[in-house]
Amino acid sequence: MSFRSPLQQSLRAAEPWVCRTCARATPRSFLSQNPFTITARRCLNTSQEARQGTTLSMDQMQARYKQKNRTTMNYVCSIILGTVALSYGSVPMYKMICQTTGWGGQPIKSAAHGGDSSLDPSERLKPVESHPRIRITFNGAVSDVLPWKFVPQQREVRVLPGETALAFYTATNKSDEDIIGVATYSVTPGQVAPYFSKIQCFCFEEQRLNAGETVDMPVFFYIDPEFVTDVNMKGIQTVTLNYTFFKAKYDKDGHLTPVPMA
Repeated sequence: MSFRSPLQQSLRAAEPWVCRTCARATPRSFLSQNPFTITARRCLNTSQEARQGTTLSMDQMQARYKQKNRTTMNYVCSIILGTVALSYGSVPMYKMICQTTGWGGQPIKSAAHGGDSSLDPSERLKPVESHPRIRITFNGAVSDVLPWKFVPQQREVRVLPGETALAFYTATNKSDEDIIGVATYSVTPGQVAPYFSKIQCFCFEEQRLNAGETVDMPVFFYIDPEFVTDVNMKGIQTVTLNYTFFKAKYDKDGHLTPVPMA
């Protein structure tokens, strides 16, 4: 049995005590005076009320993140649906705009054939005798995958602005099977397109030719009289009408679509 002097006991009490849990130095004298300090702090940090407050905060944060994710997903779905709708509607919409305004060399739909009903067709279809006749030439072509022969019956016609003209193309199916074709057309120079009005045309319509069949396809058109008053048309004496036939097929939705060139 060992005995310690009062001086050794006082030095022992003054040494710092290290807590194994928090690894923090605490004077033994402070522990001797406050034996329940650490226990009380631990109880406060792990109390039921504190745990409930933390749980509610996490639930709120999760709900906020779910709402943000839902909003982002709605935006993404809207963009995808809009892109798909635009891709399907762009082709017919572009064709309608071109036929109305003459963009891209597309002849416009004649006012004398389903256009503005307030206009009198006879007033627009008056030949301008004082203007020189315009030379209209014709070209025909087919897609590489379409076994047809497609040529104009006439090389050219000469018309006055406001004068109607009728031209014909001939198409022959040289294969041993029935084929459906669709024709597109354009006018050069492109600035003449707003004044090139079609009355009857086989373009953008399904044309079915039996094996070895030959058909004549008419084009009824006129040059709008306003061609004479447009300064941008000055010096234009020749206009070319181009037609190209593509092989067509029905897609899975039953829509007629052209097969591109090989």
